[in-house]
Amino acid sequence: MPPLSKMTMTYEIGDYVDIDPEPAVQKGLPHRRFIGKTGIIIGKRGRAYLIQIKDKKREKTLITLPEHISPSKSILS
Repeated sequence: MPPLSKMTMTYEIGDYVDIDPEPAVQKGLPHRRFIGKTGIIIGKRGRAYLIQIKDKKREKTLITLPEHISPSKSILS
């Protein structure tokens, strides 16, 4: 069971987040290629967040649940 603080955390559009998967929750899990990447919240769909990341030369949009993201540590410091 993931921590409730991670599940109930809310993010605003424009926040920087790190892709940090929670193995206890399989639903909404991002592809392993994006683990450890940093992106920007660009929207919300139900409980899930739309995250824009840069993958090589392309901008990509991920749809993932809040259990699998955390506030970015690299942008905060």
